[in-house]
Amino acid sequence: MSDAKHFFTPDEEQLIVNAIITAEKNTSGEIRVHIENHSEKPPLERAKEVFYLLNMDKTKARNGVLFYLATTDRTFALLGDEGINTVVEDDFWDCTKDVVIDHFKNNRFAQGLAEGILRAGDRLKQYFPYEEDDVDELPNEISKS
Repeated sequence: MSDAKHFFTPDEEQLIVNAIITAEKNTSGEIRVHIENHSEKPPLERAKEVFYLLNMDKTKARNGVLFYLATTDRTFALLGDEGINTVVEDDFWDCTKDVVIDHFKNNRFAQGLAEGILRAGDRLKQYFPYEEDDVDELPNEISKS
C-alpha cells in the first residue's frame, strides 16, 4: 500500500467526502475518516485515541462516528461515541463493517468507505435524525497522519 497521505486519488477523496456530506444530511451524527500508515496498537485501541485527538467526543449529542484505516497494516476499525452506543443494539455496526471490509478485500478502499459512510448515516437517522437547526460540528475532510 502507498503512503497514507497519498493513498487516495483526489477523485477518491472527493467520493468519500461527498459520502460524508450526503450521510450527514440524514442524521445529526458526525462522521469522520482518519487514515495513517501504521500503528503499534490494535486498530480499535488506536481508533479510540484518534477519536479523542480529533475532538469527536465533543459533539453535542455524543454521536460521532470514526472510520479508521491503517494502510500499511491493512487494518480497519469503526467507532461510535457513547451517545450512539447507549441507544443502539450491540451489533449495530456489524453490517456496516461487513460492507466496508468486503470492498477492502477487493482493494476498493474508497468505495468501501463511501458505502460504509452512507450506510452509517442511514442507520443513524433512526436514532439521531437530522434537525433543521443542525450544525455541522466536525470537518468533513479526511484526517491523515
